[in-house]
Amino acid sequence: MRDSATLTGEPLALDLVNTRPAGPGGRTDLLGTPGQLADWLALEADRLPRALCDLAPAPGDLAAVHTVRAYTEAVVRALLDGVAPPAAALRGLTEAQRAAPAVRELGWDGSRVTASDCRTGPLGVRLAAVLAEAAADLLTDPAVSRLRKCEADDCVMVFLPSHPRRRWCSPTRCGNRARVARYYQRHKSAEPPGA
Repeated sequence: MRDSATLTGEPLALDLVNTRPAGPGGRTDLLGTPGQLADWLALEADRLPRALCDLAPAPGDLAAVHTVRAYTEAVVRALLDGVAPPAAALRGLTEAQRAAPAVRELGWDGSRVTASDCRTGPLGVRLAAVLAEAAADLLTDPAVSRLRKCEADDCVMVFLPSHPRRRWCSPTRCGNRARVARYYQRHKSAEPPGA
């Protein structure tokens, strides 16, 4: 995938995996800096605890997120290849959740008791726990059997198709490029020799 803009809209765990698209010089890390991580958190804010989105990530927060992304990707790629996921990746996702378990914090809003999940620890550890939990939810969902890799030659994105005929991570990116390439090939082969 040549465009390095972040794709969102897949399950949170796949959106995380898709933050390492292929580029002209190899894979690009769209979460390579604290600012990029903050931007991605803002894009995903409706699916993350508000407390995680309101804080500014620091350089030290990146490692935990990158580790969970690597574990999630290892499991996803294994499932796509039809092989058993690496045990170390499964253990790693479990340990990331265990590092900052969710506790239901009770409060009073003036008329009723409220409960919200609360995690303690550094931002990166809490964020990694939430992302590992999202990965666990995805990987244990029966829908994961529909998991697909984008069919564009230079794309590494993965997705869960809502339609069985979906072939690309994005119809406006890889889909358009594939259609343009097919059009070009059809018309190039229709030209008379020497034209």
